[in-house]
Amino acid sequence: MDCDVGIVGGGPFGLMLANELGRRGVSAILFDEKPSTAFNPQANATQARTMEHYRRLGFADEIRALGMPEDFPTDIAYFTRYATHELARFRLPSARQAKSRIASLGGSWSAAEMPHRVSQKFVEQVLRNHAEKLDGVSVHYGWKVVGFKDSADGVAVEAEEIETGSRRTIRCRYMAAGDGARSFVRRRLGYRMGGETGVVRDFFGGRMFALYLRCPEFYAASPFAPAWMNVTFNAQRRAFMAAVDGRGEFAFHTQLRDGEDADAMSDDEALEVFRSAVGRPVDAEILSRGTWTAGHALVAERFAAGRVFLGGDAVHLFTPAGGLGYNTAIDDAVNLGWKLAAVVKGISPPQLLDSYEIERRPVAIRNTDFARRFAESLGNYKPQPGLEDDTDEGARLRLEAGAYLGAHGRAEFNIPGVTFGARYDGSPIIASEAREPAADKPDVYTSTASPGGRAPHFWFDETTSLYDLFGFEWTLLRLGEAAPEAAGLIAEAERRGIPLKVLDIDAPEVAVLYEAPLVLVRPDQIVAWRGADDSEARFILETVSGAASSPAA
Repeated sequence: MDCDVGIVGGGPFGLMLANELGRRGVSAILFDEKPSTAFNPQANATQARTMEHYRRLGFADEIRALGMPEDFPTDIAYFTRYATHELARFRLPSARQAKSRIASLGGSWSAAEMPHRVSQKFVEQVLRNHAEKLDGVSVHYGWKVVGFKDSADGVAVEAEEIETGSRRTIRCRYMAAGDGARSFVRRRLGYRMGGETGVVRDFFGGRMFALYLRCPEFYAASPFAPAWMNVTFNAQRRAFMAAVDGRGEFAFHTQLRDGEDADAMSDDEALEVFRSAVGRPVDAEILSRGTWTAGHALVAERFAAGRVFLGGDAVHLFTPAGGLGYNTAIDDAVNLGWKLAAVVKGISPPQLLDSYEIERRPVAIRNTDFARRFAESLGNYKPQPGLEDDTDEGARLRLEAGAYLGAHGRAEFNIPGVTFGARYDGSPIIASEAREPAADKPDVYTSTASPGGRAPHFWFDETTSLYDLFGFEWTLLRLGEAAPEAAGLIAEAERRGIPLKVLDIDAPEVAVLYEAPLVLVRPDQIVAWRGADDSEARFILETVSGAASSPAA
């Protein structure tokens, strides 16, 4: 074998997977046909759960330092046009404020990290840099995968160098593909996407025109406070625009109206589209341009076949409301990474990998549905005639629109339930409990240690999170002064080669959070089991390691 895992696609899924594997001593070769990481901004919102994963890998602070200046407000603001009337504003903290406030937050937002507004192009650079430093990880941009063959003992992956046309074939134990919405690998496997597509809305439904542009005078032209996300609401030019660097670079997206053809537009005409959204003339420079289609809420019918696995946009497509696509891809990689490593190292049987699709596909359906609802809320709300008029009726319409859009902003961007609430109930590797499932609401997250969900979080002081004390692999929490030793569980983990950190915590608040003296936490910080004693240690570890579903179990 040339490597343990071949990775197709060097976006967030592929790069995060390379980091997860490399940290565990699993070799990987990554191919991506682009010459380097993304140039265009693409996704612009990193959720708190994703930042917790970056913290676990040790580079959350490096990510938080990227993008906009640390004091730049990350507000979501709604305008008729960017320089005419502000309709509503949902205020959010700057990067500096987020870092200083996180330890004081509780309830739904008790977390090791707050969200961060940073372009995917910057995040990918960090992920790539860290992946390339890992022994056994080899990253090859400028290489396109043109074929693969799955067999009983491995996958042969054929790749072609874009510049020279030379080809090479590598042999790997497994292959994972995050090769985008038009995934070559998914199409070769014959898997279709199901769900909602081709939806037409007044906004966020149909052909979208994207401009990555530089306009340093934008902040002088607009009389309003800067914001991270800027949304226009008028009958002529609806758009959203994310600040990329806080100094004049923007990712501008507008819906093409009937009769508009982006391919036929000159750069000057394209800039007039941008100026129409601003509402006054400004000088700007186009850095790149393109089109995409909004109105998708699609999930692939399968996430795996044999030794081949799919993740990211290859298996779920979002209209980018709520910023869920890239963050869902990161969670895919984290879930798959520890499982592939366990199987490659012989800790778990190959049947463990069946749980990847079982766990992640329902979450993809859940998240695309949440994004669809956000898109409907904004896209189906239409501007009324007279909204921009300088009249009493125009002022009344702007107040009305502002109330609606302000409520929408809170609903779309204050989403701890979406961020932390995904669960793996019913997974064969979760020691599930009989429980009444809580309502899955986007804006409410109720922390629970019931197996199948994110481990409840706790701050010990202003700098020490409970998550900082977890092991990189498995963690056994022994909570309270009277917690059982769990010697049987510890011995069984050692016998099976399962790396286990035993963490003793006396803090009564943590014991209240977890509601059991013994708790087993997976490498992805998901609670796998909890109980009062370890009398069934063998059965517990057979279940959570995937051995219970193995023919040899």
